[in-house]
Amino acid sequence: MTTARAAAILLTKELRLEFRTRELLNTTVIFALVVVVLFSFAFNPTPEESRRYGPGLLWIAFLFAGSLMLHPSFGREQANNTLDALRMAPVSTFAILLGKMLANFIFLSLAEVVLVPVFAVLYNVSLAGVVGRLILVLILGTLGIVITGTVFSAVSAHARMRELLLPLLLLPILAPLLIAAVEATASLLADQPDLDRTWTTFLAGFDIVFLTASWLLCDFLLEE
Repeated sequence: MTTARAAAILLTKELRLEFRTRELLNTTVIFALVVVVLFSFAFNPTPEESRRYGPGLLWIAFLFAGSLMLHPSFGREQANNTLDALRMAPVSTFAILLGKMLANFIFLSLAEVVLVPVFAVLYNVSLAGVVGRLILVLILGTLGIVITGTVFSAVSAHARMRELLLPLLLLPILAPLLIAAVEATASLLADQPDLDRTWTTFLAGFDIVFLTASWLLCDFLLEE
């Protein structure tokens, strides 16, 4: 079985499990919405302050949502030793990681579809004329969060304090990505919107490097 087909089967399984209950998706969306709303009431920013500080607050909300959503990626496989069964299947180890990454990307993207319009309304930010470029930044930034988060979720799955270990491993690695994503988003929300190619190139490079590393090290990542 090819890697793409195996990843598609695992993706279908992940989507079916989540949309059957929607527990993780609903919890993540509600949590992120609370964060965005609390930031809005706490700072009560002016339009100028929203364009300056809003992108940072938005990506912090995405990071919180991602941390909450990525933790169960491999944790749910521990209950019935499902991960061992997957590793024994005649598929490449990278297919397991890839299927999880795609599922997490879809879940986090759905959360962002809800969060971005709410952010625009609460912070009085106009997205007219920049939606296409903003989607590009969101895709690149979300991919970075999902790729690294899924990898470290696999690493910490067998740890005794995995709930604390995942954020500790994830946050330092994601700091450069978040800086680039915030700067790229801020350039789109400025008085004269312009997508800074330096930051988008950095985001794309970050995604490629970590995706390649996960492919090369996938056998070690899923070892007990």
